[in-house]
Amino acid sequence: MAPGIAPVLAPVHLPGGMTDPILPATLESTAHVVQVALSPVFLLSGIATLLNVFGTRLARVADQADRVTGLLAGAGDAERHLLGRRLDRLYRRSLALDAAVFLAALGGVATCGSVLTLFVGALRDSTVATLLFGLFGSAILCTLCALVAFGFEMFLASRSVRDRINQRRASAGLPTDL
Repeated sequence: MAPGIAPVLAPVHLPGGMTDPILPATLESTAHVVQVALSPVFLLSGIATLLNVFGTRLARVADQADRVTGLLAGAGDAERHLLGRRLDRLYRRSLALDAAVFLAALGGVATCGSVLTLFVGALRDSTVATLLFGLFGSAILCTLCALVAFGFEMFLASRSVRDRINQRRASAGLPTDL
C-alpha cells in the first residue's frame, strides 16, 4: 500500500441486509457516489443562471410598468387607451415570468432533492432509483416548462416592441407593419 493512503475498510454487514454507512466498501464506490451526485449540480448551475435572467427581465417589466403608469396621469383619451394596452401586455409578461421563475425554482428544488436522495441512498444502501428518477425528471420537466414560459414572455416583449415601432412610424406618417 502506498504511504499516506489509508486502507479501505470492508463494510460491516448488519441484520436485514444493511451495511454500516460509516465504513464504505471501497474508495471507488464512495467516489462514484460523489461523482453521480455532483452531476445534477451542473443542472442546478444552469437553473440559477435562468433565474438570474428571469429576475432581470422581471425588473425591466416592472420599470416599464412604472414609467407607463406615470404617463397615464397626463395622457389624453387616445393615448390613455394605448398606454392601457401596453400595461395589459406588461401584466401578461409579468405573469409569464412569474411562471418561469416558479418552475425554474421548482426544478432547482427537485435537482437538490435528487442530489440529497443519492447521498441518503448511498448511506442507507437502499434502492432509491424510483425517487431519484422522479426528482430528476421533475427538475428537467420544470426547467423545460420554465423555458416555455420564458419564450412566451419573450414573444410578448417582442410584440410590444413591434407595436411601439409601428406607433412611431404611424405618427411620423410612415407605413406600418413592414
